[in-house]
Amino acid sequence: MTDPTAPPVNPLALEEQVCFALAVAARNVVALYRPLLEPMGLTHPQYLVMLALWEHDSMTVGELSAALQLTPATLSPLLRRLEAQDYLHRGRHRPDERVVHVTLTPRGRELRAEALRVPAAVVERLGVDLADLERLRGELQWVIERSQQEVVPAAG
Repeated sequence: MTDPTAPPVNPLALEEQVCFALAVAARNVVALYRPLLEPMGLTHPQYLVMLALWEHDSMTVGELSAALQLTPATLSPLLRRLEAQDYLHRGRHRPDERVVHVTLTPRGRELRAEALRVPAAVVERLGVDLADLERLRGELQWVIERSQQEVVPAAG
């Protein structure tokens, strides 16, 4: 039951928008990463590419695109810059020249040791409990999954 004395909520108020809260939170969290990644020569999107490769060592561009939920056209400039830094190598697949494999270089593998400090540093900078962050990540994963499902219109 709603409180009849409460002022009406404006459904178009900026502070009521989930999209606004997510956008500001994402921007602020990415900003926390910036000073940690700059010494490694990485932007946040490049860091995400490296995380995927540190987990799998070698992936096709299609697999990376799916894992990072980025289009190949968005991913391509990131890969080009990382290749120029000698963190990864891109090569065509012999049987099917359309398939591009992305593989870590020795320098890219070595960078992982430096990157191991990043997650703990971000938690420290946020000043929150790790369990709270894990719960939030789970809730955000739920939002991601829901937002990727086809929405069925309500019967009217």
